[in-house]
Amino acid sequence: QVQLVESGGGLVQPGGSLRLSCAVSGDTLDHWSIGWFRQAPGKKREGVSCITTSDGSTWYVDSVEGRFTISGDNAKNTVYLQMNSLEPEDTAIYYCAASRACVSDYSEFGSWGQGTQVTVSS
Repeated sequence: QVQLVESGGGLVQPGGSLRLSCAVSGDTLDHWSIGWFRQAPGKKREGVSCITTSDGSTWYVDSVEGRFTISGDNAKNTVYLQMNSLEPEDTAIYYCAASRACVSDYSEFGSWGQGTQVTVSS
């Protein structure tokens, strides 16, 4: 019902910044909660942030609190993840996904983007 496409990944130095974009199509953004997940080599998928644009509520995992900011632009049907003060530990493939609510179980997110690579290295 809803399709998502991530963009904005790349190679940055520690302490640098990136802004990831998740373009949503097939439905209006306010019908969905959009989560960002990441998966590094040898590690399990981890929820990073989530936003419910209908009420503006947001959530962040402790390790990125204060460094990352999630936001939504209903006019552009796009969700952003602004990532500042990046660390090598942030290196991963980042995915956005859609659910009816921001929940901890990623299996509840039924639509996923293709992923975008973020590499933080000096």
